[in-house]
Amino acid sequence: MDVKITIVDREGTSHLVDAPTDMAMNLMEVIRSYELAPEGSIGICGGMAMCASCQCYIQSITPLPEKGDEEEAMLAEAFYVEDNSRLSCQLPITEDLEGLKVELAPSEE
Repeated sequence: MDVKITIVDREGTSHLVDAPTDMAMNLMEVIRSYELAPEGSIGICGGMAMCASCQCYIQSITPLPEKGDEEEAMLAEAFYVEDNSRLSCQLPITEDLEGLKVELAPSEE
């Protein structure tokens, strides 16, 4: 089953994408698979919560998993962090994400 997620890219363009719930993907991988961020500007650490290149702002009231310690620590050091910031690599694609809307944070470069 796929869930519909709206992703606003760094140019402000909104994309409604289908994200598969049966492939053990996370949101960062979905963003990469749809090429919504330039290659090499997102997921630099490979989804290990060791960089903040995949930071996004949550724009909907979709229930999300709690932030883990690594995500909290990385966001404490990242640029452009807002109250609604999350690392998209730490958000697994599940049926709960139906209707999620996120905006990619500015690139740190």
